[in-house]
Amino acid sequence: MTADAPLIEVDSVSRSFDVSRSAADILRGRRPQIHAVTDVDFTLRRGETLGIVGESGCGKTTLGRMLIKLIPPTSGTVRFQGADIGEMDRQAELAFRRRAQLVFQNPFDALNPHFTILRSLQEPLRNARVPAAEHEERIAEALRMVHLAAPEHFLMSFPHQLSGGQLQRVVLARALVLRPDFIVADEPVSMLDVSVRAGILNVLREVRDRLGLAAVYISHDLSLVRYVCARTITMYLGTVVEDGPTRDLIESPLHPYTRALVQAVPVPDVNQSHDPLPIKGGLPDARNPPSGCRFRDRCPLAEARCAAEVPRLREVSPGRRVACHVVA
Repeated sequence: MTADAPLIEVDSVSRSFDVSRSAADILRGRRPQIHAVTDVDFTLRRGETLGIVGESGCGKTTLGRMLIKLIPPTSGTVRFQGADIGEMDRQAELAFRRRAQLVFQNPFDALNPHFTILRSLQEPLRNARVPAAEHEERIAEALRMVHLAAPEHFLMSFPHQLSGGQLQRVVLARALVLRPDFIVADEPVSMLDVSVRAGILNVLREVRDRLGLAAVYISHDLSLVRYVCARTITMYLGTVVEDGPTRDLIESPLHPYTRALVQAVPVPDVNQSHDPLPIKGGLPDARNPPSGCRFRDRCPLAEARCAAEVPRLREVSPGRRVACHVVA
């Protein structure tokens, strides 16, 4: 693998889930499904950081879980260093598990309340069959990276004895203890007080720069992705509608949905007025998405073509892609 080759390649990945059938569905032979992710494509190189943004229900978390093989795609492939993660044998999958890690959203649920912090940090090392002689060094290294000291009283504490900020640093340290090449962070600071978010975000940036990690950050918070991510994709109802450098995407959004997300960001000024959002309503039913462009029912720019034809994600300028019939 060359230095410039993609570490992660996502090729036409889709994921659907079966839902409970009503009596009418059974009589008519229908099997309703939720189309959580549809035909997503992107690549990620070592050291790159990608943000995935969109409102709740757009498929961000489902996509993130497919990237680290927690759930399989219904169609399409995810490749890690050129190898299809869905076709890995047991030995290859164990190696992949060491190199790809997840940082959970809720630190209070991410740790077993009956395990000490030491045992929680040892667990991934044991599962990955790392020699016991290396455990102490790796744990100390991971705790230093997330700015947590490692005295005996801290390691022997239980999760309920730590603050939310400390717990999230432990969760991040648990992901780093295996020295991964790739991490997926799912809303890593949404459960924390605003006062401690900046510290966690600084740790994420430091770890990224120090280890050269490829990282995907899933969030609805544009300020987070702007601070941490070099590139961002916007998802709507399972599809990617815009992809580009984070700064450009936020300062000059192209897709009407991205524009609405940017306009919805609150400004800490009580005297500043806000124009009404240019969209209305909520996400359509994922079991029966609109024809053509999935955003058309809420889009102020929708044309007749938008109902008849699915917009293709196309490059409109170097490094920027958008799926919209109206945007030139």
